[in-house]
Amino acid sequence: QVQLVESGGGLVQAGGSLRLSCAASGRTFSFSVYAMGWFRQAPGKEREFVAAISRTSGTTLYADSVKGRFTISRDNAKNTVYLQMNSLKPEDTAVYYCAGDRTVGVRTTTPEYDYWGQGTQVTVSS
Repeated sequence: QVQLVESGGGLVQAGGSLRLSCAASGRTFSFSVYAMGWFRQAPGKEREFVAAISRTSGTTLYADSVKGRFTISRDNAKNTVYLQMNSLKPEDTAVYYCAGDRTVGVRTTTPEYDYWGQGTQVTVSS
């Protein structure tokens, strides 16, 4: 059984920062062979790609809307992926999900990801 558990969401004012974490567990889940991604879904909208990081952190990829403000990182020793979010805007309000993709590089589309967390709510007030 693979579990991805997000934490760190909350309510923040525009211009503020939050750091999301996603802890992975599972007897058959080798965290270091999975690329990890963050996605988000706002009410009434489709789930969209935010950021992804390759197995060894050699490659990162960001959506244009968050480039320069968000940073994805991972600690394979802790089976954890992070999303540092700075200069938050009201349009960043969404449920944020982490996901694992058993691939060498990084990908941006949801069907390619094998495992998903339950999500954590991020609300940015204006």
